[in-house]
Amino acid sequence: MKTSVKLALAAATGLLCSHLSTLPASAQSDPVAEFYRGKQIRMIVRTTAGGDYHQYSYLLARFMGRYIPGNPTIQVVNMPGGGGIVAANFMANVAPRDGTVMGIVGQGIPLDQALGNSAQLKADMRQFNWIANVVYSNQLLAVWHTSPVKTIEDAKRQEILIGTTGSGSPSVQYPSFYNAVLGTKFKLVSGYISGTEIDLAMERGEVHGRGTNPYSGYMASKPTWIPEGKLVPIIQSGMSKEPKLPNVPLILDQKVPPQDKPALEFMARGSALGRPLATTPGVPADRVAALRKAFFAMIEDAEFKATAAKEHMEIRPMTGDALAKLVIEVLDAPQNVKDRVKAAMQPKDPIIKKAK
Repeated sequence: MKTSVKLALAAATGLLCSHLSTLPASAQSDPVAEFYRGKQIRMIVRTTAGGDYHQYSYLLARFMGRYIPGNPTIQVVNMPGGGGIVAANFMANVAPRDGTVMGIVGQGIPLDQALGNSAQLKADMRQFNWIANVVYSNQLLAVWHTSPVKTIEDAKRQEILIGTTGSGSPSVQYPSFYNAVLGTKFKLVSGYISGTEIDLAMERGEVHGRGTNPYSGYMASKPTWIPEGKLVPIIQSGMSKEPKLPNVPLILDQKVPPQDKPALEFMARGSALGRPLATTPGVPADRVAALRKAFFAMIEDAEFKATAAKEHMEIRPMTGDALAKLVIEVLDAPQNVKDRVKAAMQPKDPIIKKAK
């Protein structure tokens, strides 16, 4: 009798286990889903509202929660300051380390860390958990169509005013580098809160151009400016030319002494960082994996694709692993190359402060 009962129990247990194994994943215990269910994720934006950092962040906030287990809501939080340093420091040192905070990190921050350019930067990019590169496209130094300078060769002969934001921003790094290595004569005007404010300054005639912005950023925020000739790119930094900008000179093609070629390559590689999406240090690996999976599931969503296309927002993704590798390559560049780039990024003339 006892044997019969044991056999019956074993059979019942086997049937139950078999039934559970056929249930959908959502019906089984999922610690990631249990954690995120009912929670809100904050999407930190390193700029004010407007501009492509905000636009891309808002687009992700609309759709990504659908694919994160537990379907948390996502709230966009603008945290401008220091060319992205304020947002990076918050994510590194203040935000909870549990996967409830994400953000598109300022593109210039890994370069800033590699070069030790800012005493205010308290974040270590090696410790961030990289989810994906949303889009990587070349950095453009561009001028308004009324500028007396229309080419990079013109800029070597005539001074023009270039709008910039904070010390951690590529808008300061790139024109300073061009001045030192290529011999241009850009005069930097600092104090603008965001790229959007610099765009307005160009329209008003306060400055002739903007220190840098990705091609994808302009196409998202001002999609008609370049095609209609209102904005004129005069140099692009990246590993190869943007397909739609075949006549704009590439940084790697510039004639410099052989010892400066590695510095050009460093800057070109830094441009590939694009719009890097990360969560904070210390997040459990299973949550990081879930966020990465959710991102790539989201970009295949038909509604997401249609919305991105309607808003002129290019999605050119890079995996979190590939992005992490690129960040490390920038941080671990040879010291002599970093020394040359750092010296080149220091403005030779005093930066003009924006009029209040």
